Amino acid sequence: MFTGIIQAIGTIARIESKGGDCRLTIAVGKLPFADVKLGDSIAVSGVCLTAVELGDRFFAADVSRETLSRTTLGEAKAGTHVNLELALLPTTRLGGHLVSGHVDGVGTVVDKHSEARSVRFVIETPPGLAKYIAEKGSVCVDGISLTVNEVNGNRFGVNIVPHTLAETTLGETITGQRVNLEVDIVARYLERLLGDRAAESGSAITEEFLRNTGFIA
Repeated sequence: MFTGIIQAIGTIARIESKGGDCRLTIAVGKLPFADVKLGDSIAVSGVCLTAVELGDRFFAADVSRETLSRTTLGEAKAGTHVNLELALLPTTRLGGHLVSGHVDGVGTVVDKHSEARSVRFVIETPPGLAKYIAEKGSVCVDGISLTVNEVNGNRFGVNIVPHTLAETTLGETITGQRVNLEVDIVARYLERLLGDRAAESGSAITEEFLRNTGFIA
């Protein structure tokens, strides 16, 4: 598990093709790296990867065909910058929100404009994902824990403060760029629980059902 608070910007140093999938070698930048061990989990732009090789300020991770097809890592090249976060510890401050590192879909930045000292991003979700994103709820974009400002159909807006722009890859993200999205883990489990309950009762999930069960006022 992770918090969505980025610790460093890394760089993909090498991509090795391995029988249909690949191995990434990533330079870790300023990531606290001294106590990282083989087998540790590291979030790479929101994708949980396992360190299979360690070196002087770099690690390597194998990336499956599934992950390559369902995240932006399939589009990465040598020199691509990535957001890095080590897995949380029991003593870690949960400054963002609980993030699993399991990407739900790839969105697209459709607008980016300045608002005072911040920058507002508008991101379009892939089909079926927008229903998990709520105004003032949490969303993970390329591994970054963000608060949703507004939702409009299959698009949502987030406001990025100067610190986040400077310390993550959002500072260099452009309109039209694809980004990894992970919705709030509570939303995924809530849908499954409600779906099972509706199936058992033989009734569909409706607005009336949600109101009667206390999920909405």
